[in-house]
Amino acid sequence: SDRRWPWIVLVPRKPGAREIEHLAPPDRAELLEEIVAAGAVVRAIGAALGRPVEKLNVAALGNRVAQLHVHVVGRRADDAAWPDPVWGVTGGEAYEPEQLALAQAAALPALAGLRRR
Repeated sequence: SDRRWPWIVLVPRKPGAREIEHLAPPDRAELLEEIVAAGAVVRAIGAALGRPVEKLNVAALGNRVAQLHVHVVGRRADDAAWPDPVWGVTGGEAYEPEQLALAQAAALPALAGLRRR
């Protein structure tokens, strides 16, 4: 994790799925709903840390890890990478213990929107 960006990675439990097109239509619809719910979690974390999210970036990259996964990243015009992508930005910053506790406390209620499959 990197405290510069509230960030969630969703990994559909579909072995061998590498692309969204590999999901059946109902699973694709479910993934979209989970992306929206993850966005609410990311926004809750940003707000709790005093850095409200201005824009959500959603990406299904698979250049290094082939398994289908979707990144949901909170962005701000004053973040360390703006307006460029966060991918490959070096110098990750760890959460301070207090920040991590705030982020976790904000995420837990928001995570209710993500159902376990």
